[in-house]
Amino acid sequence: MGLGGPAAAAPAASAQGCPDTEVVFARGTGEDPGVGPTGQAFVDGLRSRLGGRSMNVYPVNYPASDQWSTGMDGIRDAGSHIVSMANSCPNTKMVLGGYSQGAAVMGFVTSPAVPDSIPPDIDPATIPKPLSPDVANHVAAVVLFGAPNVRAMNLLGQPQVVIGPLYQDKTIKVCAPEDPVCSDGINFAAHNTYAIDADVIAQGVDFAANRLGAGGTRMAVASPHQGFGD
Repeated sequence: MGLGGPAAAAPAASAQGCPDTEVVFARGTGEDPGVGPTGQAFVDGLRSRLGGRSMNVYPVNYPASDQWSTGMDGIRDAGSHIVSMANSCPNTKMVLGGYSQGAAVMGFVTSPAVPDSIPPDIDPATIPKPLSPDVANHVAAVVLFGAPNVRAMNLLGQPQVVIGPLYQDKTIKVCAPEDPVCSDGINFAAHNTYAIDADVIAQGVDFAANRLGAGGTRMAVASPHQGFGD
């Protein structure tokens, strides 16, 4: 994914093929492999704000099934890719993102420690270790759409997502109005509106673009697809 040898004079990235920005995005439950409709709407919106800067996208590789214990695969894959990018492309600014279960996955990636409460079906030895603190310097923003709150995670029998202190100021949690997964609302249909709600997507795009120092005008972001996730 854009890795290469050192270049003598690269304007923004330190290695040939290294993008100025890398979006690492985890899709929601049941979505087809890739970044999912919400991720695609976010990527399209952010790309439109970066002008001539280069941007690559890495879809987190994990099952995104209703077996949430497999989210561990996503934490491991995302963490490994983030570390690889930080080492190989140190001047690339990363944007971490996710929708629904993918938002939980990316939130856990930033966690400073392994959760105290581990579900009984998970072997503690298989839990990925937290990222090295210096990796945070390579992350410009963390954008989480429909991230499950404490109530939702309790219902799923999963530990609470804790954003690490090095990432808290870089993180936005975007929650659609009345979405019960991330708010006290009770409109379950709201959780499936992220990819088609231009205002909701724009909240995440604006935050990431500002964190990247990108100018430009906020643009309407729309997608013909509908997000599916728990």
